[in-house]
Amino acid sequence: MIENATIEKAAYDVMTKAAIDIPNDYLEGIRGMVDLETGDLSAFVLKAMLDNYEAATEDRRPMCADTGLPRYWVKVGDNARFSGGFTGFERALRSATARATQDVPLRPNRVHPLWRTEHNNNIGINAPEVEWSFEPDADWIDVTTVHKGGLFGTDYRMLFPGDGLDGIKRFFLDTLIAFGKRGLACQPAIVGVGIGGSKDTCMQLGKQAACLRAVGDRNPDPKIAELEMELKELGNSIGMGAMGFIGSSMVVDCHIEVGFTHTGGMPVSVHTFCLSSRRATARIHADGSIAYRSDPQWFTPYMRRETIEWPSQQALDKSA
Repeated sequence: MIENATIEKAAYDVMTKAAIDIPNDYLEGIRGMVDLETGDLSAFVLKAMLDNYEAATEDRRPMCADTGLPRYWVKVGDNARFSGGFTGFERALRSATARATQDVPLRPNRVHPLWRTEHNNNIGINAPEVEWSFEPDADWIDVTTVHKGGLFGTDYRMLFPGDGLDGIKRFFLDTLIAFGKRGLACQPAIVGVGIGGSKDTCMQLGKQAACLRAVGDRNPDPKIAELEMELKELGNSIGMGAMGFIGSSMVVDCHIEVGFTHTGGMPVSVHTFCLSSRRATARIHADGSIAYRSDPQWFTPYMRRETIEWPSQQALDKSA
């Protein structure tokens, strides 16, 4: 039985790690852009970013003064057992967020949308957001936190089947150009694209694609993987680099996630993470031990399933 105190510890630890330690996959992606960047100011920003990351890790303090809006994605195995139920689980997450806000510290960004009141701890009505997913044949729990800015870096458009892939590419480029010109994103960034689903699902898929997949991870559908690479190349060919300066380092990577949608439409969303790509994951095992990593591994084959039934792992092992 996994205790609530263990869940709170895991959530508190990933809050700290996400704010301070930049994931290695993203760090290597930035390093790979430095030598390719020909714009003087963009190249300067990239090198300054690397210096900031190193200083944050050494000093154990957030690498960016704006620590965004902390949120959680939680994946619960079918066989996981934890005390306190789901309400106790959520209370542990909220407590960990409040403690981390004071201890790390995180900037208390959460305010009431109308009265602008706040509790100085990033906790409030519907805050922090918690999204749940489930995994068959597992007795562990994954707690992932992401610190993403909550103001800009997102757009949506209802396209139609006749717009096709060319329509998706045009919207993608229109969005990145607008973000760069108007200062609506902190690039270079991991860019997530959601295609399909209902409008809210489309937005969720795009954000998850940006925040919950590591640099270099490709969609298992080879045609979608090809489109990911094409969009990444297009995004880096518009003449904009780091923080909107002239250059070619707009997109560290591009990830696409899809969902079955209404036959008459093709909704598309574009989301940019930020130049610190703050995420961390804790896996809580059935015995209460905790293992930490920077790749959320959110999109499992089960999450991308198209079938009604899902074969057990034992059945899959026998058929292999």
